[in-house]
Amino acid sequence: MTTLHKRRFGAGFRGGAFALALAAFALTACEVPGGTTGQDQATPGPAATQTDPGEPEDFDIQVGDLTGNLEDYVGQEVSVRGEAVESIGENAFLVRDDQLFGGQEVVVFNATGAPLILPRGGATERLQVTGQVREVVIEDLAQEYGLTLDEETYGNYENSPAIIAESVALAPEPGEISDNPEAFYDQPIAVEGAVGEQYEQGTFTITQDQLFGGADVLVVGATPGTGDLRGAEEVVITGVLRPYVAADFERDYNLTWDEGLQQTIEAEYSEKPVLVAEQIYPLVR
Repeated sequence: MTTLHKRRFGAGFRGGAFALALAAFALTACEVPGGTTGQDQATPGPAATQTDPGEPEDFDIQVGDLTGNLEDYVGQEVSVRGEAVESIGENAFLVRDDQLFGGQEVVVFNATGAPLILPRGGATERLQVTGQVREVVIEDLAQEYGLTLDEETYGNYENSPAIIAESVALAPEPGEISDNPEAFYDQPIAVEGAVGEQYEQGTFTITQDQLFGGADVLVVGATPGTGDLRGAEEVVITGVLRPYVAADFERDYNLTWDEGLQQTIEAEYSEKPVLVAEQIYPLVR
């Protein structure tokens, strides 16, 4: 089993932009009943003043080969990747993966605060879901998260284990990304890779075989707190993927690059995919 130690970073977004974007997938999508299907894109807002968030939140998140029963993880924070199978009303959905909990479908309640649109027929149908495994008590979940959970739709899940999702993001396979990076632009994604070159605190590359054609991918916006990242350290980064256009990044993000670094970044990454980080999860195997 793999443990993730969660670190949060400010990415220079307009307040709440990433959280609101979590379910706004610019794909052919099937929204949960009661809403509409659309092609909305998550566009980061104008440059924001970065603030010091203080000591980063740190807690263990179990991820990877979760081969036992879901009830074995009640009370634990988990981060899982799987295929979005179907929605359950407006506030829950099923995910499944052959390597996840013996292949059983897992019920996920959406507590992100944003409407959920499940990907359908696009570049990927995989999601990364992070949250606590809890025994479902419908009344408690409704009160804690302001969810409308009617007995007819959700009653069958009473007293069953489920993941209460704090975040949801597309989780494309490396091959899906390298085949078609444009499909993931301006969307929140979760990408796994190894730390490569570190230009300065909060600006570094990640690399993985076949990721974006095997090339290093620039990560920006992960500040403060990245100074202790080690070369070749494996991480999972959530953020929004954008093509690097210097004028757009200067407008939208509070970057502190000197002139030399600006020139280096523009020369090496112009029009290439750049991951604007929101959170980073160093993998501890």
